[in-house]
Amino acid sequence: MRALLFFFNSLKERWEITSNFQFFLIMLVFAITGSLSLIIADLLMPIIVGSKEIVSFFKIIIRVVFIFPIYQFIILIVAFCFGQFKFFWKFEKKMLMRIFKKIK
Repeated sequence: MRALLFFFNSLKERWEITSNFQFFLIMLVFAITGSLSLIIADLLMPIIVGSKEIVSFFKIIIRVVFIFPIYQFIILIVAFCFGQFKFFWKFEKKMLMRIFKKIK
């Protein structure tokens, strides 16, 4: 139990969160966004892939490439709905900068 509390407190400190309620809202946004992006990908994959003859490995690659931008867009929408847009906008910019630095 202490380890879990230490983990939560270290996340709150790293993310500069002052209240447990805001931490709860942020975790809720992550959970809803993850679920929504997978549901949307499930609905759109047959349209994108089309043929059942595509090998599973390629379906997985297509799915990951397709889900990433959907997730980035949905997380901002869900964050806005829960009043956490400012936190997630900062979070998104930081994450995308790290990704693009590694690509160079």
